[in-house]
Amino acid sequence: MLINIRREEPKDYRIVEEVAREAFWNLYFPGAHEHYVVHKMREHADFIKDLAFVIEVDGKIEGAIFYTHSKIVSKDNEEYETISFGPVFISPEHHRKGLGRELITYSIKAAKEMGYRAILTLGYPYHYEPYGFLGGKRYNISMPDGKFYKGLLVLPLYEGALDYTSGHVVFSDALEVSEDAVEEFDKSFPPKEKKYQESQDEYEATISLLDE
Repeated sequence: MLINIRREEPKDYRIVEEVAREAFWNLYFPGAHEHYVVHKMREHADFIKDLAFVIEVDGKIEGAIFYTHSKIVSKDNEEYETISFGPVFISPEHHRKGLGRELITYSIKAAKEMGYRAILTLGYPYHYEPYGFLGGKRYNISMPDGKFYKGLLVLPLYEGALDYTSGHVVFSDALEVSEDAVEEFDKSFPPKEKKYQESQDEYEATISLLDE
């Protein structure tokens, strides 16, 4: 199995969107919208083109990771620039082979070399703690509602990066899409059945867990 990680190129766009659709379909809710998020975010001002990577297995794209600008806003409205990743995904047939780990590790190293302060993301703690992410509460960083959630994860990229920093995170609106726009975009793909699966309940439970 020959693995290669490289920056995404325009010729990859549709393939990447197809892989994203397969990876997320019915995972968090019936259907998926991440393939449209990827499609739309590439034109957004917050998109970080130099941190958009694909992972190839034997020359075929089997996953990707994307970054956008985000920020921490303090109580007195001081802003601290950060970055955030997502969507990040691997095609279902290549799950549990370490590809996601390689892709995330590679991108974190690239972000460090580019001099960014910290990465903030939303997800399952057990997925990201091995990379050094900790809950936002550890750094006094909350969601916009002022609450600390276990799914808000933070990774400083250099020593002291978040010293004397506190506040709430603001993620890019590049990640926000309307249901109607997703439905319209989805018509350009082969039909797939939207249905319930247990992972949707796990996701709902995880995103509401408070870090107390």
